[in-house]
Amino acid sequence: MTLDLQKAFDLIIALLPETILSVWAMVLLLFAAWTHKDPRAQRQTGWLSLIGIAAAIGATAWLWAAGARVEGLPGSVAVDGFRWAVDLIVLLGTGLVVLLSLDYLDREEIRIPEYHVLVLFAAVGMMLLAGGEDLFVVFLGLELMSISVYVLAGINRKSAASAEAALKYFLLGAFASAFLLYGIALLYGATGSTRLSLIGFQIGSLGLASHPLVLAGLALVLIGFAFKVAAVPFHMWTPDVYDGAPTPITAFMSASVKAAAFAALVRILLRAVPQLHASWDVVIWWLAAITMVVGNLVALAQRPLKRMLAYSSIAHAGYLLTALVGGSMAGAAAFLYYLLFYTVMTVGAFAVLVFKGRDGERDVLVEDLAGLGETHPWLALVMTICMLSLLGFPGTAGFIGKWYILTAATGAGYAVLAAVLVLTSVVSAGYYLPIIMAMYMKPRLHAEVHAGVSVPAVMRGVLAALAIALVLFGVWPNLPMEAARAGSHAFVPDRVVPISPRMIPR
Repeated sequence: MTLDLQKAFDLIIALLPETILSVWAMVLLLFAAWTHKDPRAQRQTGWLSLIGIAAAIGATAWLWAAGARVEGLPGSVAVDGFRWAVDLIVLLGTGLVVLLSLDYLDREEIRIPEYHVLVLFAAVGMMLLAGGEDLFVVFLGLELMSISVYVLAGINRKSAASAEAALKYFLLGAFASAFLLYGIALLYGATGSTRLSLIGFQIGSLGLASHPLVLAGLALVLIGFAFKVAAVPFHMWTPDVYDGAPTPITAFMSASVKAAAFAALVRILLRAVPQLHASWDVVIWWLAAITMVVGNLVALAQRPLKRMLAYSSIAHAGYLLTALVGGSMAGAAAFLYYLLFYTVMTVGAFAVLVFKGRDGERDVLVEDLAGLGETHPWLALVMTICMLSLLGFPGTAGFIGKWYILTAATGAGYAVLAAVLVLTSVVSAGYYLPIIMAMYMKPRLHAEVHAGVSVPAVMRGVLAALAIALVLFGVWPNLPMEAARAGSHAFVPDRVVPISPRMIPR
């Protein structure tokens, strides 16, 4: 299916998933306004939001299966497999977070039906961010996502920690957005365009690879995205925000928000500034190495599980950055594969914390999981599989994902960085394995320690499906890897729409 993005109808088709989700979110906003006094309204809004997510997934799958591509001048949004793959990952994470939130909100007595509307708007922002072919669309998606998540982080008005998390995230996020916006301005000043393909053309044709404005603009853009993906040294907000935010929103930020930000960064690096590879490659190398080392070492000292998983997410940001080093198609495919299963195992781990948590937002310590394997064996099994996959244990999807990243890094000549990934993964066993040991090898602190743990039947099925997927695709990775390779073809040079001087807007 060929689309001409200069035509309104074709543009609507290209933006069909985002359009469906946006319209549905506005419908639910009206529904929430009309029924906000009904105690059942929040749960109803949650279930209805899943319909919109399912419709957006269907639209995305249809566009990908139909082979949608751009004809003529590239538009402001990308129409390629990479965008569809990331959209599906984002929507998967969003749907899982909505399911996690249904009982969590009731338990915590958070009566705000607009909660699910904000989740949908955040997802729309993530999809625009991942699919933006123009830096202004990227910025629009980033702000729509960020504003929604700022509110969601502080949605529990009874919790001082939640309010503190939202304030910290807002203030630091505003600084990061300012860096990004200044970077966009500098790139526009140097190249005369905000369109990624045109920026790349101008840099190549006019020899701007060493231009100070281009280098400064790229540096500021990298700083902005380094904040969003929680790369060291721009990670300081992460532990406090993850710890204070409602646990489902923590999972949302750790999985979907990070996925969208990483996708936008990949597109900018490989589409707009491939000529500057020698410059940004060094920066990404050091960011990846430092992020992996700091994230894993600091996680060793954490006892609250939310903070431990926060530093774990920082470490995994380093793993994903490793896939970007070299700017290869193999790296892009490994990135998509790992991103998919990182979302699955992260949401799965946070889901256990959601159902284990009680007494408000009390920290769940590693010791609090003692005896969970005896009282709730299937829930302990899900947590075990997620921990082993995050560790990269053979037989799990996490191992296969790290293997593909290692292969891409060594193939691009970055054996030292690959060695850092291996060594830091070994270090991570120091905080993943004690969780498993506590569940199966330590006695319960008291007889009623897990008495309040209750998991709805729907979530039991969902968690079982996630655990099975992590094991199944850990021994049979062909299907998701082929999809990841198909998505990475968006950056193959002969698939990129050629740019000529006459196509540049005057």
